[in-house]
Amino acid sequence: MSFLEVLYFIIPSAIFYATPLIFTGIGALFSERSGVIGLGVEGLMVIGAFTGIYVNLEYYDTFGHNVIWIAILAALVAGAIFSLLIAVAAITFRADQTVIGVAINLLALALTVFLVKLIYQKGQTDMIEAPIRRFEIPYLSDIPFLGPLLFHDVYSVSILAFIVAIGAWFVLYKMPFGLRLRSVGEHPMAADTMGINVARTRYIAVMISGALAGVGGAVFAQTIPLDFSATTITGQGFIAIAAMIFGKWNPLGTLGAALFFGLAQTLSNGGGSIPYIQDIPLVILQILPYVLTILALAGFIGKATSPKAVGIPYVKGKR
Repeated sequence: MSFLEVLYFIIPSAIFYATPLIFTGIGALFSERSGVIGLGVEGLMVIGAFTGIYVNLEYYDTFGHNVIWIAILAALVAGAIFSLLIAVAAITFRADQTVIGVAINLLALALTVFLVKLIYQKGQTDMIEAPIRRFEIPYLSDIPFLGPLLFHDVYSVSILAFIVAIGAWFVLYKMPFGLRLRSVGEHPMAADTMGINVARTRYIAVMISGALAGVGGAVFAQTIPLDFSATTITGQGFIAIAAMIFGKWNPLGTLGAALFFGLAQTLSNGGGSIPYIQDIPLVILQILPYVLTILALAGFIGKATSPKAVGIPYVKGKR
């Protein structure tokens, strides 16, 4: 395998594995920018993955291959609705947000496994017949070097993920809503004084987080395992949180960090066919994404400044 062939394999695969992380990482970013810890995105991904696979299986005969978009839309709605549990507990009842995140992750897994048992009478769903497929972009795929690298084996959801990341940056830094959201996460009392409804802004941010994490789960489930079980989502939400922190709570930084972790996932899963890397013991390749996650957090969490009010419930009239 030549160097170019290695690149043509690694880069599209890294983008592919990064796609669900981009959606989920941007979702966690919206929540944390508003002041609510995004630890529950792992559970929200589980909800999205289950919803996406269920809708794909049940409505394939009606919509054909277009069912993937119906499934993604359903996962978006399910994630947003389920995230209301986080919003109510964290914002209205001012419960400990770390505990809420852990509880949501456990609840989502237990609920979806119960539903799978109830609906399919077994521990996992059937395999879907309409997965998200690769395609090549006409004309652009013919460009020397860049064509095979970026436009030959493309997932439509990967393009959507890049649009979401860029759109999130624009919303947060160029629109009034983004300014209000960031002010609520930095100094809620000052925002309240300026007439911004802190609770409503945080509710919206948490629901955006749930919607995007749900999409991330549905995308992951419909591209890699192609079914749903208790082990479909195994830490991807936490890696997305690491990407958000590694990216310094910035949408474009989160996008870059997700691509970095996508590269690690590519080496983990496909390293056995890449020269030089194939000589590395398989167990090291398999744990590589999680080791890099720990190293990234250990090396950068002290240098990245989180929103000042994240994790702190707001009580009107109190500092």
